[in-house]
Amino acid sequence: MQMNRDILRLAIPNILTNLTVPLLGMVDMHLMGYQDSEVFMGAVALGGVIFNFVYWGFAFLRMSLSGLAAQAYGRENKHDMATMLFRGLFLAISGAIVLLIFQGGIEKLSLMVLEGSNEVKTLAANYFYTRIWAAPAAISMMVIYGWFLGMQNALYPMIIAISVNVVNISSSFFFVKVLGMKVEGVALGSVIAQYFGLLLALILFLKKYRYILKEFKLSDVIRRSSLLEFLNVSGDIFIRTLCIIIVFTFFTSKSAGDSNLILAANSALLQFLFLFSYFLDGFAFAGEALVGKFTGGFRIHELKRIVKLLFGWGAFFAFVFTLLYGFGGKLLIQLFTNQSHVIEIAVDYIPWLILLPITGFSSYIWDGVYIGATASRLMRNTMIISTFVFFLLFFLLHPAMGNHALWLAMNGFMLGRGLTQTFFYSRLPIFKK
Repeated sequence: MQMNRDILRLAIPNILTNLTVPLLGMVDMHLMGYQDSEVFMGAVALGGVIFNFVYWGFAFLRMSLSGLAAQAYGRENKHDMATMLFRGLFLAISGAIVLLIFQGGIEKLSLMVLEGSNEVKTLAANYFYTRIWAAPAAISMMVIYGWFLGMQNALYPMIIAISVNVVNISSSFFFVKVLGMKVEGVALGSVIAQYFGLLLALILFLKKYRYILKEFKLSDVIRRSSLLEFLNVSGDIFIRTLCIIIVFTFFTSKSAGDSNLILAANSALLQFLFLFSYFLDGFAFAGEALVGKFTGGFRIHELKRIVKLLFGWGAFFAFVFTLLYGFGGKLLIQLFTNQSHVIEIAVDYIPWLILLPITGFSSYIWDGVYIGATASRLMRNTMIISTFVFFLLFFLLHPAMGNHALWLAMNGFMLGRGLTQTFFYSRLPIFKK
């Protein structure tokens, strides 16, 4: 019972935190879906794909940091806790500066690679050039979120995320509904909200963790050997994240290549996948913190027990979401758009969406376990295999199945992740000590 309470103590705030992310995407899709053309939905979707590269590409910082910080917490090593945080922020700010300097090249290369109509691409570029200025704040907050989670603190990320998204949604509605802006309006709302969130995160940090500042030593943060060691773990997670980016980018790009209507329909349906994934990531994040703590303290029995309990919660909510999508799929699509031709197309692909919670739930739980155990190389390998499965299924079946092949391949990708991670579980580093 105590372990279940520990899981829920971390999972519930993380679920509330995570759900603000797809909620924001849904609001943006709603604002654009109620314009006079489907191209606005497509433009936000295509612009979002570019930021999948930009932001998900730096997500390795959050994932690496949460596991390493949790292990430092388990060892009760305050110096390592401080060093992990400031090393992550150093890399985040450095990366954000590079993005701002090369933003023109990133936009041109991205839209050259991605498929889509010229009208959609022009609007996506406008979205990109506005939202890119949020990069320093957005990437820094990834680091701070990961560090708070490693400190077993899920409350602060929840407060920050809810606040950020209230500001974001309010700003976006104001810019679009009051000022009459289009894609630039939802992008500007994101910029304002991200900097608000960073300021709030710094205030909360100083309120509870001011004592960490005296442990800070710049020489330790930028020490070459330590940076390389950190990046070695992060590099594997980066490759793993890059595989996810490639899959979702390919999914959206091929949708755009079919037609603006398919792009709009698939983009709306993807919001349901994101809703489930961000919900279940609440338990994955709890797994990161608890598995990291047990790994740092070398408590193998508790680690095995927590894995079993996490899978019980994951399976239960997979069943709940399957029922939700099965009985309410069409109604949910209507939240995003009032364009009947988009709704009609989207309904045809709901059966694939219904399967995704079942095929995908184990992959999210395993991600939390592997990150907490800092089994980054095993994560990388399982993701490479699963990505191969995705492309194999798509190219074999697309000539006969069309867009259905894209959704079948996505289910295969999710299932492949879960199965391969189950196979490699016994090879976690802690079991070899």
